[in-house]
Amino acid sequence: MSSIRNIAIIAHVDHGKTTLVDKMLHAAELFRDNQEAGELILDNNDLERERGITILSKNVSINYKGVKINIIDTPGHADFGGEVERVLKMADSVFLLVDAFEGPMPQTRFVLGKALSLGLKPIVVINKVDKPNCRPDEVHDQVFDLFFNLDATEEQLEFPTFYGSSKMGWMSDDWKNQTDSIVPLLDGIVDLVPEAPSPEGDPQLQITSLDFSSFVGRIAIGRLVRGTLQEGTFVGLAKADGSVKKVRIKELQTFEGLGRKKVKEVKAGDLCAIVGIDDFEIGDTVTTVENPDPLPRMAIEEPTMSMLFMINNSPFFGKEGKFVTSRHLRDRLYKETEKNLALRVEATDSEDRFIVYGRGILHLAVLIETMRREGYELQVGQPQVLYKEIDGVKNEPIESLVIDVPEAVSGKAIELATQRKGELLIMEPKGDMQHLEFQIPSRGIIGLRNNILTATAGEAIMTHRFKEYAPYKGDIATKNNGAIISDQTGTPTAYSLDKLQDRGTFFVDPNEEIYEGQVVGEFNRPMDLRVNIVRGKKLTNMRASGSDDNSKIAPKRLFSLEECMEYIREDELVEVTPENIRMRKIKLK
Repeated sequence: MSSIRNIAIIAHVDHGKTTLVDKMLHAAELFRDNQEAGELILDNNDLERERGITILSKNVSINYKGVKINIIDTPGHADFGGEVERVLKMADSVFLLVDAFEGPMPQTRFVLGKALSLGLKPIVVINKVDKPNCRPDEVHDQVFDLFFNLDATEEQLEFPTFYGSSKMGWMSDDWKNQTDSIVPLLDGIVDLVPEAPSPEGDPQLQITSLDFSSFVGRIAIGRLVRGTLQEGTFVGLAKADGSVKKVRIKELQTFEGLGRKKVKEVKAGDLCAIVGIDDFEIGDTVTTVENPDPLPRMAIEEPTMSMLFMINNSPFFGKEGKFVTSRHLRDRLYKETEKNLALRVEATDSEDRFIVYGRGILHLAVLIETMRREGYELQVGQPQVLYKEIDGVKNEPIESLVIDVPEAVSGKAIELATQRKGELLIMEPKGDMQHLEFQIPSRGIIGLRNNILTATAGEAIMTHRFKEYAPYKGDIATKNNGAIISDQTGTPTAYSLDKLQDRGTFFVDPNEEIYEGQVVGEFNRPMDLRVNIVRGKKLTNMRASGSDDNSKIAPKRLFSLEECMEYIREDELVEVTPENIRMRKIKLK
């Protein structure tokens, strides 16, 4: 049997993890010469491709010089921290990928801290050295400082470093010495990553992720830490409550290329998928029935945000969705908690309302967007942060916020963040940008992105991640414009919209279906305004020059799902259907 290397790739969003995996797959000649493989092979779900981020971790394996390399691609966003934490348990070594211009970012710090605490061997890859104004040597020093601040051991501090460009498909141990392939990196994996240990004894495997197949049901995925597993044998499943259930392994699969291959037995050190154990949870251990030896369960980070989910009860209910009842909504939410560990669902006293707890707005938005595409109709309320009582003091979640903005508009960004109780900790130049770091309450971040992008003409890059709970910072004063609300159901006319242009900005176009109580625009003043935009022009047979000028209407303002979630206020809801996202008042009349 060939020796095995298990590596996880971690990085901040958009630093090139998935692109690097693509190149490794090509270098290992996984595809025929004439096969069209495409880019970002692992981001295989539509949402990941559209947003350009990895949401679910993926496993692939390649064979290089007779060594089997299992690669685990992890999400870079802190909202999916629950996902990263689990999959790092399957690796022996971790690739830290850092952008040669941006350097280590807040989420890099988050995932690296997890990896070092698990005692994994780090290898640093400084990517995108072909970018103009990149600074590989400075970034290398920053990475060293980051390791030091995260209490890395002496051995971890002596990390090997590779430089290169995964997009251009080359890697080298010196950034000035450009090679023509990614082979130096693959040689590095074989030489530097410790071989996966393969101790004998009773089998022991912790289930760290799951897959679902409509043919065989739920499939448990994990790393066999000890012993061997064989197809058709009986094993014990150690549950959270301490009980051990006898189950039979119907089929075993190991990872090969982008897929899985059926095998008769799996030896310790390899990653495998087990078919036939239906009633498992993530964190359960597969062990023997006679003398069970469960592995310690992993602690998943607490949620910091909650949202109200309810069935759609607007006048347009049921026009577009396939799943519209409270039973559909309840089943779908509870099904999601099985694989999305950082998510919690709580029933309320009403049958059709549920409170869903998550790690952040993106975490909840991805769930809502997935449900919408599956044909669900639902409504969600304003995101609320979760407060905690610690020693009799009200505490709230605090986040580290990093903003990179052009120097000319950095003042506006600082002003907006400090208005929301943000404290400026670091301000330093980075190329022609200003690098700002703040500590800010989570509730101050809700709705901040829109304002900062508007103030900086869309040039700011903003990232944040949960840091800790700290004493409540006091109320945040916000200058809010009121909403323009439709008082009729129908389709807006160009004539009415034209006459109301001076009252504010509109979110609807002529001939778009609207209903009474829908938020159709933003008023210029701090109160709400009810308008009739369905009224047409009274036609007479009298004509006068100048009175029949064509309407000139500004284009409507477009909102993404997250922007809607951040925009609404306490008395409003976001209605989400497979084809539309609308904002409305809770009381329509």
